[in-house]
Amino acid sequence: MSAELIGAVYIFAAILFIFGLKLLSSPATAVRGNLISSFAMLVAVLVTLASNEIIDYRWIAVAAVAGAIVGAVAARRVAMTGMPEMVALFNGSGGIASLLVGWAALYMSDSAHISTVVDTPDAPAVSAFTMITILISILIGGVTFSGSLVAWGKLSEAISSAAVSLPGQRFLSLFNLIALLACSVLVFVQPAWTLPLVIAVIVLSLILGVMAVMPIGGADMPVVISLLNSYSGLAACAAGLAIDNSILIVAGSLVGAAGIILTNIMCKAMNRSLSNVLFSGFTATTQATKVEGEVKPISADDAYLILEAASSVVMVPGYGMAVAQAQHVVRELGELLEANGAEVSYAIHPVAGRMPGHMNVLLAEANVPYDQLVEMEDINRRIENVDVAVVIGANDVVNPAAREDENSPIYGMPIINVDHARTVFVLKRSMASGFSGVDNPLFFGQNTRMLFGDAKQSLSAVIAQFKN
Repeated sequence: MSAELIGAVYIFAAILFIFGLKLLSSPATAVRGNLISSFAMLVAVLVTLASNEIIDYRWIAVAAVAGAIVGAVAARRVAMTGMPEMVALFNGSGGIASLLVGWAALYMSDSAHISTVVDTPDAPAVSAFTMITILISILIGGVTFSGSLVAWGKLSEAISSAAVSLPGQRFLSLFNLIALLACSVLVFVQPAWTLPLVIAVIVLSLILGVMAVMPIGGADMPVVISLLNSYSGLAACAAGLAIDNSILIVAGSLVGAAGIILTNIMCKAMNRSLSNVLFSGFTATTQATKVEGEVKPISADDAYLILEAASSVVMVPGYGMAVAQAQHVVRELGELLEANGAEVSYAIHPVAGRMPGHMNVLLAEANVPYDQLVEMEDINRRIENVDVAVVIGANDVVNPAAREDENSPIYGMPIINVDHARTVFVLKRSMASGFSGVDNPLFFGQNTRMLFGDAKQSLSAVIAQFKN
């Protein structure tokens, strides 16, 4: 295909990317937006493979088949509880891909970019601009890859989800940044050292990614996931500039911009600045007041009697609902309550779960009507008139300590004020604290009743009472 035709198809794919991204803004159109964006990427890949610059398809075919198999198996086998971890790994895959593209671009000979900036037997000469974009793609790609692996470890609890800082963490990070800047500058000052200097940039960027994510506590992981997603897009954009590929520039820019916007939304949802999340974290500076009191357990039979008399019920899902795979019984209970004359809604906190939109995806999978999903600000305006708030595996996002305890690491984070409802049911396996490790005084509230056990089994028992 001619360069002009390839460019025209790239424009078509870019339009589909933008349209698909727009559709992702609503749960009702998200599936269609995902399909359109996937089709656009397929078109972009196929057109790129038609370029005259590709002379050997064998390794490309092997990689395409291997990637398709891994992607299909991962998509089919991953549980909803493992979705945040998979997103983290996919972000890391995008980062390492951009790093490798940047590395490969260093050895691409393009007469339009030939200069005397780099002139060694191992690395063909490239322009200063191309070298800058190569270094940026390597730097951001390396940080994204190693940071995403750490995020995956925290989310899967393969490593501690707590904030972990090394002695002199800030000085070590500052030294790393200075070393990265020095190596990048030396690439232009000492062209003969290009190969070892670029390797040093790769190693230092990988270290920086680990050091950037390790000090961040588990409760901040939704922000970290969206930020790393943005990083992967920026790395892809820089890689596109390095190899002069317009569709990679457009796609990377879209992902980078969308990730930054989402990160900003997550920070506002937690009443945190991005710098606060990155450099202090939830558990880095303060210690919450120890909470003590007497819990009031309740049985499924008693829960049924209270729900049967309720005229308004709010479901508040959290990560525990994902663990129990209880979204379908939650929807079934909601339908039974509606048939009984109750008004049912689902209150969604922006950072509930372990990745942005986690609860929305679970409830959409269970076919919960979109118009019953209510944002935090809206439900808080009328929570005092709610008869029963049913908290299903949520913890930090309903913790009154965020509103009342100035010593709490989560103080100032907006929460769903379920403690203001007339009655609160909390479905939990135990009295364990949430992902942030902060005790929750809600469990000891006068209007709180604890329904201990697996959420799916507990709700199934309540449903059985309704059906009987």
